[in-house]
Amino acid sequence: MDQISPLSTALAARRLVMAGLALLTWLVVAVPARADQVDDLLDALQVDSMLGIMRTEGMSYGGELAGDMLPGGSSAPWQNLLAQIYDPEKMHAVVRTGFSGAIADTDPEPLIAFFSSDLGRRIVALELAAREAMIEDAVEEAAREAYREIKDSEGPRLDQIRRFVEVNDLLEANVTGALNASFKFYSGLVDGGGLQLSEGDILSDVWSQEKETREDTREWLYAFLLLAYEPLEDGELEAYIALSETTQGRALNRALFAGFNAMYDEISYALGLAAAQQMRQQEL
Repeated sequence: MDQISPLSTALAARRLVMAGLALLTWLVVAVPARADQVDDLLDALQVDSMLGIMRTEGMSYGGELAGDMLPGGSSAPWQNLLAQIYDPEKMHAVVRTGFSGAIADTDPEPLIAFFSSDLGRRIVALELAAREAMIEDAVEEAAREAYREIKDSEGPRLDQIRRFVEVNDLLEANVTGALNASFKFYSGLVDGGGLQLSEGDILSDVWSQEKETREDTREWLYAFLLLAYEPLEDGELEAYIALSETTQGRALNRALFAGFNAMYDEISYALGLAAAQQMRQQEL
């Protein structure tokens, strides 16, 4: 069972993390949040809708994973396992726990008001639409190609997107999340008996993919943001960037990453463990 490609496992975890890019940064002020306010904010951000899109992605990817790693490919038992791993209620619970813990010292009321406004609702809707559209390989490739064509150029919109990424540390945060999820995926494979590697070996294999992970993440991130925010006027996007630059905006960004990264770590480990168990059962 040690013939599994380290590259394929690292790519598996990295691709899973991409879904966590969609809900990015918002304004907060420093007053403690109550539980009901946290739920109101998550509702305003339409987190459950985003999780539904992530579940669709995950179920589709799980089928591809089975084709790459399981001798018999995808099967009914495997699909049942995927449904359990991508359970919407469990996903929501993990995200909420991580999010609420990280945002506990802030007041979400201004955020709830902002994302209940016309502009706030529009921003969330655009992010959801772009994320859902990019489930289709052809749409994702077209978005990536659109970025490749302009990535070395100068222009007001690309400059805004660059500043948005830099202000929110989106590239580094997502690369870190991808590498952590890759480590969790390996760990699940090892703990499930599908792969024989030490923790040091896992770390070495994960870090060997850092450069490729970074470049792929950068391209996906810019492709997504350009697609999602294309309908926004420059002034609307500029206002959004200004909010992101505040101390409060950075705090909320960290809370979102805390919630979604915790979810993807858990999913990645569960996928590795499930894949290993399926491999062992098929060998009996």
